[in-house]
Amino acid sequence: MPKASVKRLIECKKNDLINLVLDIEKYPKFVPFCLNAKIYEKKYEGELLLIIADLTIGKGPFQDTYKSDVKFNKNENSIYVTNLDGPLKHLENKWYFKEKNNFTEVSFDVDFELKNHFLNVIMTKSFQFGLDKIADAFQKRAEELFNKS
Repeated sequence: MPKASVKRLIECKKNDLINLVLDIEKYPKFVPFCLNAKIYEKKYEGELLLIIADLTIGKGPFQDTYKSDVKFNKNENSIYVTNLDGPLKHLENKWYFKEKNNFTEVSFDVDFELKNHFLNVIMTKSFQFGLDKIADAFQKRAEELFNKS
């Protein structure tokens, strides 16, 4: 299964960055290969924010939609995402946020497996590159929105 991790230090407040990651419906504006995003459910249970959302990912004629279960834990400053439906056999991604002065250290770990074995082999080869591009997009968006210097 493809696995990758990215860690970045971004000049913005932790809560601003968390809110950016949780604003799933805006992903098509800045996340590479994200064509559409839709939130079906959003509710609070104590310190947890629970979201059910679809993301349509693709390029050219190749696109697929997958449904995710997103859990934001306010006490742990973490977001945990698993797949519910779509082309993924398995998805687990974790975001961790730590504020350091005017910066936020964000760690993003992804572990997934596609149902299609052939595509899984292809994704394994280029996944770290793709994840770096996505991390770049979040960093650039955060700097545009929150870094007013």
